[in-house]
Amino acid sequence: MRVWALWGSMVLAVAGAGAAHADVKMSGTFVADSACPATQAIKSGKNPGNISTQAGQSYELLAGNKEEPTHYLIQVPGADPERRWVKISCGHVSGGSAAPAPAPSGQTKPLSTSGKPEYVFALSWQPAFCETKASKPECKAQSPSEFDASHFTLHGLWPQPNGNFYCQVSASDKANDNPAHWGDLPPVDLDANTRAELDQVMPGTASKLERHEWIKHGTCYGKNQQEYFSDALNLMRAVNGSAVRDLFNKNIGKQLTSDQIRGAFNEAFGTGAGDRVRVSCLVDPSSGRRMIGEITLGLSGPIGPDSKLADLLMASAPTAKAGCPKGTVDAIGFQ
Repeated sequence: MRVWALWGSMVLAVAGAGAAHADVKMSGTFVADSACPATQAIKSGKNPGNISTQAGQSYELLAGNKEEPTHYLIQVPGADPERRWVKISCGHVSGGSAAPAPAPSGQTKPLSTSGKPEYVFALSWQPAFCETKASKPECKAQSPSEFDASHFTLHGLWPQPNGNFYCQVSASDKANDNPAHWGDLPPVDLDANTRAELDQVMPGTASKLERHEWIKHGTCYGKNQQEYFSDALNLMRAVNGSAVRDLFNKNIGKQLTSDQIRGAFNEAFGTGAGDRVRVSCLVDPSSGRRMIGEITLGLSGPIGPDSKLADLLMASAPTAKAGCPKGTVDAIGFQ
């Protein structure tokens, strides 16, 4: 897959060990693709405890060392100190901000070299997300009878390439685009049926996630709010009605490998579809369990009401790395 959707950032001083300069604040999850030293300082390479990342494990992303970083500052639970630097070549970022460059003004629909628009479609396994974000209202409201106990939920539909976000968005809305102020962003205007479905399929609407997704990504989609969320929900229905969701439901409380997940996409959407899939894992801070937290799909081609997910997947370039090799399918509720 060409470039994975990542979100923007702002410059500030980070109180990290050995950081005497202004680092670039980032958010989201750093997913290690290999075992790499996680050092207390970049220049000296000081590494108390000889800490290394674990392939396939996810870590909270805190910052980059500069505007075009060579290293990421991550949180390593159990290390002393927990804030550690790793080379960016050690892994990839999922659902976060590792690309400070804004989109050119007026850019509304990204095109690949083939002339087709490209996207990343991000699906969450909500029970795992909530193990790491227990204070969020949507996580406090978890119930075994609710949709998110047994279905994938919508994180976002992200136009590519990297950096294609905040298209023609005001400075005040950009300033409010952090979780503490999502409620200050403009409401999303949807018809009643779409709003009801979105509230079910995107539990994060309880935290105004849809406002963030529109401001950062939807404004670069080239359509209005109603069309943007309707298209995303149409794709969600395809995944949740497929063998992929069946695989997860049958294995709640058990482990799945990325190969199994990719195989389910091949079964559901055609041979080769799984090659467009990347798996990201989260670590339960209380138990250390590695859980499957998110699946990202590479899509290419115009998206509309009649688009088929299989066609969009197969039109996209394969991604070489499957991401997290293995993780638990978390059950609803705090474990």
